[in-house]
Amino acid sequence: VVGWILVAMVAARSAAMGFNRLADARLDALNPRTANRELPRGVMTKREATAFVAVSSALFVFASARLNPICLALSPVALAIVFWYSLAKRFTTWTQLFLGLAMAVAPVGGWLAVGGRAGWEPWLLAAATGTWVGGFDVLYACQDLEFDHAHGLRSIPVRFGVARSLTISRVLHVIAVGCLLALAFVAPLGPVYLWGVALVAVMLVYEQSLVRADDLSQVKKAFDLNGWVGILYLLTLAAALHGPWKH
Repeated sequence: VVGWILVAMVAARSAAMGFNRLADARLDALNPRTANRELPRGVMTKREATAFVAVSSALFVFASARLNPICLALSPVALAIVFWYSLAKRFTTWTQLFLGLAMAVAPVGGWLAVGGRAGWEPWLLAAATGTWVGGFDVLYACQDLEFDHAHGLRSIPVRFGVARSLTISRVLHVIAVGCLLALAFVAPLGPVYLWGVALVAVMLVYEQSLVRADDLSQVKKAFDLNGWVGILYLLTLAAALHGPWKH
């Protein structure tokens, strides 16, 4: 089961990233930050990118079918959600929250894949994931505010400005930590888990401290820090669920 979950995860992410590059190819060529991506540089053709998205999507559906009928039935819904993010900035201010939603389906999908019982656990994980991702994507979007505004694109920074967007990002991260803490009240995770969440909170505070309304030079560093946040939380859960103190 774990193997097929990993296949589904990689395939869905690959399909979503490929679709994003196709949807944004023209805009990426105009934006100095993204002009070096594969399609603007001509390293990959649109036909090749389309084939990549199609194969990745088919692999995701196949992996979902190998998991169970519920995952198979919901696989088109999951693909629709992750594809929508790439189009959202043309229609709604809340683009960054849709990226959070796209990532939030992952823990729910994983829970369904392993046949998890009904409960609060997957929804708290989904809420934590969605607000965490939405929070750091708001930070990341601040650096494109001028470009997005000039090209009629929508985002939280375009609507609210950098200073208020930073506040929104911080509120989202507070909610994320709150959801992670709430998980300890519905699942037997123990004190090791709480210590791990405390470290996650410290890392998010540091991430937020790197970005100021009058200085966006550290946005990329703040964004990249989230890879370590994810690894830390994964190790925290693994230790809480499978550490020697559980036996």
